[in-house]
Amino acid sequence: MNKVRWGLLSTANINGMVIPAIRASNRGELVAVASRSQEKSDIYAAEWEIPLSFGSYEAMLDSDEVDAVYIGLPNHLHAEWSIKAMEKGKHVLCEKPFALTVADVERMRAVSEATGMVLAEAFMYRHHPQTKIAGDFVRAGNIGEVTCVRGVFNFKMEGRENVRLVPEWGGGAVWDIGCYPISISQYFLGGPPIWVFGDQWLGESGVDELFNGHMHYPDGRMAQFSCSFLTPFHTYVEVLGTNGRLVLTEPFRMDLGGAHLIHYPLDGEPVEIAVPEEYLYNGEVEDMQAAILDGTAPYLTLEETRNHIRTILALYESAADHRPIRL
Repeated sequence: MNKVRWGLLSTANINGMVIPAIRASNRGELVAVASRSQEKSDIYAAEWEIPLSFGSYEAMLDSDEVDAVYIGLPNHLHAEWSIKAMEKGKHVLCEKPFALTVADVERMRAVSEATGMVLAEAFMYRHHPQTKIAGDFVRAGNIGEVTCVRGVFNFKMEGRENVRLVPEWGGGAVWDIGCYPISISQYFLGGPPIWVFGDQWLGESGVDELFNGHMHYPDGRMAQFSCSFLTPFHTYVEVLGTNGRLVLTEPFRMDLGGAHLIHYPLDGEPVEIAVPEEYLYNGEVEDMQAAILDGTAPYLTLEETRNHIRTILALYESAADHRPIRL
């Protein structure tokens, strides 16, 4: 195999961000899309100039023309269709959140191991040069010992007809956007917390539309985050250390402009750290293709993914019960 032939399992809006990355790659090509109706699939394929269109997800998974699928379905369908795809011999790049239970993560990982299919969570920001440079900078001791990571991801939801507001579909601010500051905290702090405490405000549909979380780590280190569907778009991450701090002004959506990586040392003036420009979704596609074609391990491990889900579930349990929860 010289190229990975990609299929899109659904016509979700997020596809529009991934398609340019596949087409920009020298080792991938977009060959197919599947929807729940042939008509919708044909219209989408014509709009995006995709050669093959399938009127069901099963039909695309049965095709010999597709090597790997990108799954951008609603959250509650991620595990089901990832497993079905791998059982049909397709590699899977699954949009975050990877699954809604730890048991599903384990089932997905077991099927990946049994079939030999590559399986990875699509956390695009983790593959971007800014995130990798920031991680290397912190681990090199440039801000001393990390004491706290603070993160925010908010956006104001327009309209109430939205899958993000359906409880049984894995709706809620933490599943949708809070997972980003949770993930980056684990990236900077080296793993999951010991215990967490969460506080939430539930909207009319019963999902969290505002959530604040505290995560406690060994040696007194901490992480804090806030996420919301109620306020204008805002993202921010600050890594605090004993000898300074590192600020990411746009930690998750570097493509929107205004992204800066700034070091505030213990003494002296702030210094901006240069970051190469790269399309936000290129890295996750290239990483997946390297795993398929070269046999390299995916950059974002399934153990990290499992810890993302464990932490989110503990935070939800804490918010519901109004007490700290140990992982």
